[in-house]
Amino acid sequence: MYKQAIQCLSGRQANILGHEDCFESAVILPLVEKDGQYWILFQKRADNIHQPGEISFPGGRIETEDSSPQEAAVRETCEEIGLDPEDIKVIAPLDIMVSPLNTIVYPFLGEIINPDLIKANPAEVAELFYVPLEFFLNCDPLYKPIALSMSAPEDFPFDMIPQGKAYPFMKGIWPQFFYVWEDRVIWGLTARILTHFLRLLKSVC
Repeated sequence: MYKQAIQCLSGRQANILGHEDCFESAVILPLVEKDGQYWILFQKRADNIHQPGEISFPGGRIETEDSSPQEAAVRETCEEIGLDPEDIKVIAPLDIMVSPLNTIVYPFLGEIINPDLIKANPAEVAELFYVPLEFFLNCDPLYKPIALSMSAPEDFPFDMIPQGKAYPFMKGIWPQFFYVWEDRVIWGLTARILTHFLRLLKSVC
């Protein structure tokens, strides 16, 4: 009865289960080469947008008109730091990050080809600054994980599961890294992506 329908699933590409219920965004970890070394570009978010004052990589929400997360990352980066798509060379995708807060981030490693053209969009960016890549490669970040646990609502059907209200729901850990550069603190999702990139780089150097 369902044979033809089942065969139609052959060759399907897997996605992240439940992604349609999550806030999906894409960012670029932007490298800039100057003075004979690589620097990483960061931005401080403007006071009038979500998460004001936070340090982040350029990027933002994946819109329905974006053909891919990479296109969204480039589009948002161009909007935030005043570039054209041809000014950004995407080197490689980094690992997709799924947070416990219904957020999925698609990060990409990129290089800014024309850094002299960079100009912060004041509607979204309060400040841009650079940190030498070498600093991070020689830096041990502060690591303070957050413990996570589940809290079921009052009307949860405990009578339908083994052990009822005594069911041993799993707990988890949400890694948190902190990097301090001058008077700025890089943490949260940005620091998690940064740490992932640094580990990848060290593994191939």
